[in-house]
Amino acid sequence: MKQANLTLKNFAGREFTLRTYAAESGKRPVMIVVPGGSFDHLSKKESTPVALAYYEAGFNTAIVEYNLITDPGMIYPDAALDVLTTVKFYRDHADEYGTFTDEIVTLGFSAGGHVTTTANYFAVSPIYQAEYGYDKDEVLPNKTILGYPLIDIKKIGFPMPEGRDDLLPADPKINDTALAVTRETPASFIFQALDDRIVLVENSISYLQALREAEVPAELHLFETGGHGFGLANYHEHGWPNDEHLASWFKLSLTWLGM
Repeated sequence: MKQANLTLKNFAGREFTLRTYAAESGKRPVMIVVPGGSFDHLSKKESTPVALAYYEAGFNTAIVEYNLITDPGMIYPDAALDVLTTVKFYRDHADEYGTFTDEIVTLGFSAGGHVTTTANYFAVSPIYQAEYGYDKDEVLPNKTILGYPLIDIKKIGFPMPEGRDDLLPADPKINDTALAVTRETPASFIFQALDDRIVLVENSISYLQALREAEVPAELHLFETGGHGFGLANYHEHGWPNDEHLASWFKLSLTWLGM
């Protein structure tokens, strides 16, 4: 396996880090991992362990270290542009990195799910295409996986932190990415626990409903228990869960992807 830390510039000219894992030879599909972390850090359990699991399943993988609230500037548009730039990077460097350009998947957890669905919105929006100079076919992933995703910024299980309202984007389709779903939105696989008290399950349900209304292929798995932020749910470390049933989302995603 080849591992590298790359510095890329997104469509707004901002630099970000991409951590990549690639096979020594041959071509593979790509899994682009977008971790959660409340927009102020990147969750460890949703980063390297997930990237390596999909690598072992036959993907070249990458972890996007997208723009956070602690970084200069606003979260958006940069966080979403980081994801779109990553998709384009793999399409532009398919031979060098051994990737199939028509098998690029984005995987967003929690806050990373919001970044991922916002990126899907930006990819098909003529307004953002014109502003940042990309074409849909360059940047739109082929499929998307969402783990307990934040969709509507206000559908959370706690009050919005004081002073954060002024950080909300002006575009209502960013605040609630279900509003941005169109027929062009990538087919999506969603999983979440019903007892999630951080990102309410209504987020996944509303996004599924929007996909259904737009006739976009979709699949939703709701687990009875699991809470929030369970990652792969397959080992004990730092209080992370070890739950065979909850962990089945990973194999289900591979089946959905045709692996």
